[in-house]
Amino acid sequence: MDAKVKQALDVTLRNWNAMSRLRHEDAEETANEFESSFYLFIDALSDWTYELDPQPQTLEEFLELPMIQEILDLLPAPLHLNFETEAELIVDHKTRIEDAKYD
Repeated sequence: MDAKVKQALDVTLRNWNAMSRLRHEDAEETANEFESSFYLFIDALSDWTYELDPQPQTLEEFLELPMIQEILDLLPAPLHLNFETEAELIVDHKTRIEDAKYD
């Protein structure tokens, strides 16, 4: 796996695990940290994807890449839909406006 993507994914997974262990009233700050780390991970993944030659043209092609399969194996199931939504934007070469990342 690409080192930059792996590092960002590791932080995201640590923050997910920390958030999952906390009670609701204690979770807001940790949830914000998780959300921020998730989008940093997506940014690293986007950078990696845009360097591919050839680049995947469809979401299906993207999801079939070996590194993406490895990521999906590591991501908790509740994050798969969020990941696939972001993957679709990556394939379409669209970026979220910074404020929209946190809605």
